[in-house]
Amino acid sequence: MRVRMRGVNTVRATLASGQRAIYYYHRATGVRLDGKPGSPEFILTFASAEEKTRNRNTGNLSSLFRDFENTKQWRRLAESTKSEYKRVFKFWDAEYGTCPYRALEDKAFRADVIKWHDRFSETKPREADNRVSVLARVLSWAAKDGPLKVNILDGFERAYSSDRSEIIWLPEHVEAFLAVASPEMQLAMALALHTGQRQGDILRFAWSAYNGSAISIRQGKAKRLGKIPPPILVPCTRALKVTLDNAPRRAAVILTTKTGLAFKKRYFAAQWEETCKAAGISELHFHDIRGTTVTLLAESGCTLPEIVSITGHSLRTAQVIIEKYLKRTSKLAASAVAKFENVLETDFAKRPAKQT
Repeated sequence: MRVRMRGVNTVRATLASGQRAIYYYHRATGVRLDGKPGSPEFILTFASAEEKTRNRNTGNLSSLFRDFENTKQWRRLAESTKSEYKRVFKFWDAEYGTCPYRALEDKAFRADVIKWHDRFSETKPREADNRVSVLARVLSWAAKDGPLKVNILDGFERAYSSDRSEIIWLPEHVEAFLAVASPEMQLAMALALHTGQRQGDILRFAWSAYNGSAISIRQGKAKRLGKIPPPILVPCTRALKVTLDNAPRRAAVILTTKTGLAFKKRYFAAQWEETCKAAGISELHFHDIRGTTVTLLAESGCTLPEIVSITGHSLRTAQVIIEKYLKRTSKLAASAVAKFENVLETDFAKRPAKQT
């Protein structure tokens, strides 16, 4: 009886005698299969190869990755984070995928990973930290809720460190950005500065969440961390209200491309970077605007709990930002708001809104 089986590679070859021969191989393991498809020999060797495949992915680092992808911790991750994790998983799978559980708990495994980290971090410290952090995350889960007794990478020393709490956009930076920005990037800056939200949340702002005086926001990061807090109601400044009331309504979301499509994360980042480059801004990131908003809110008289209820910062982070910059940026709020009000005098801010 001849049967068709998946996972089999067929190789045809010409022997030295000139005869034609057909060989069969198990695709996953490369094991040569005896006999012809459907014969007892073929079925026996195929079953043996399949068993090797199952054993290869059981009880080792490779199986931990697969098991982690079935956890609630994995489901809470954003799709972009899952994609990044899978990229890193692929790297460690190739390096140590067959390491059994016992080896993953040994100091020798930690020593090997740290040696790799030391070498790679000479040229790419952030990427080195990223790869080891992802691996440590999986081992931490395995030690707490999985088959491992200990996370051997707990407390590894990072190569890259950066405290961006001391970096904020000053009024002259914003003015330079707005001078060269497209209407779409101008609106993005206004939303970012006047709400203090993360880029991902700003890209999801919907017109339905704007009631004419405030924007209702459900922060994505809190949801991914397993929390489902009530929406944050962020009151609009006069500048933001006028800007939104006169902005074109091209789609369900507030921030769109010039063709009316919702921004993709990478495309938005590219447009933002291009505008910064044109404005001569090289050291500031989009995320740094959140620190600017904290400072502006503090100078406007908001208390620390009021500030973090809007921006989503931790109390500690917000306090660090305020302590570092509130004194050295005296009257920053008044100066910044005055410059933002100037944006409303542009043709962009005065254009009639287009109804969807």
